[in-house]
Amino acid sequence: MNIKLPPTVNSQILSVGSYRPKHIVANSEIAERIDSSDEWIQQRTGIQSRRIAGEDETVITMAQAACEMALKRAKLTMADVDTLILATITYPFQAPSAASELINVLGNPKAAAFDISAACAGFCYGVAMASDLVRAGSSKRVLVVGVEKLSEFTDPDDRATAFIFADGAGAVLIGPSEQARIGPVAWGSDADSRDAILMNPAYTDFRNSPDKGVTELGWPHISQQGQTVYRWAVFTVSKIGVKALELAGVRADELGAFIPHQANMRIIESMAKEIKIPSSVIIADDIRVNGNTSAASIPLAMDILLETHPELHGSLALMIGYGAGLVYAAQVVQLPPLP
Repeated sequence: MNIKLPPTVNSQILSVGSYRPKHIVANSEIAERIDSSDEWIQQRTGIQSRRIAGEDETVITMAQAACEMALKRAKLTMADVDTLILATITYPFQAPSAASELINVLGNPKAAAFDISAACAGFCYGVAMASDLVRAGSSKRVLVVGVEKLSEFTDPDDRATAFIFADGAGAVLIGPSEQARIGPVAWGSDADSRDAILMNPAYTDFRNSPDKGVTELGWPHISQQGQTVYRWAVFTVSKIGVKALELAGVRADELGAFIPHQANMRIIESMAKEIKIPSSVIIADDIRVNGNTSAASIPLAMDILLETHPELHGSLALMIGYGAGLVYAAQVVQLPPLP
């Protein structure tokens, strides 16, 4: 006896939404504390400013605003969504999940909901899973949201990272399509180098402590090996972008946009050269004014790109996410139509 399965359908991004915190922090507000300068920060990363959330702007409130914008643009409500995938590394609770809190405030507490902990690759992981859920018939419409409040986990005195990270949220709504509008994902890990980016723990592991006690180490914060991450992103992750193009049967000159994780402008430019992105393709550079928002960076960059270049609606884009783990994911997508 065979198990009955629903017919396979195609998937697409129906809409995108975003939320950027109100408070803008310029390099000049950070530079003196870390014995640096605006010029040095811009040369190193391309960052001019970043958005930092206030106390009333949480992972949940920012994600809610981004999701509500995506739903409004798709002319749908949360009642039309049966699954929500939330990518973050800055929700301050292990359980219950941020996704379950979010569906409750959005008004559909019966929807399937779960979190992804894949750092800066989390959004692309979520898009891949959402596309497969829709194609397999497990879900009809899926909200994928990347959201971070990295300012709460940034050491303001760390000269290597204090100026990099920022806050925000971005979401896409994924649903069925007559034609394939989300390409196959190229993803994986280089976990043997996973310590290159760390969320340093607040406490030692009491199980391995000689006196079985807990030693206070301070609030957890992010650290990274900058040169290791740079080389890995440029020379290893770039190949994943090429693979995603091949899997989708798309040439680089057929793209309208290149939307990589907004980690560092030097990485973005070097990666584009490695993939051989032609000058006709618009490259997202949201990091210049909004900083590195980890799982939120790609949907945030997508939204601002469509706002400044409305002609890109409906065009093809290559997305690449990569980060702590070390994990990566890339896919070619058709950008959503004009709302």
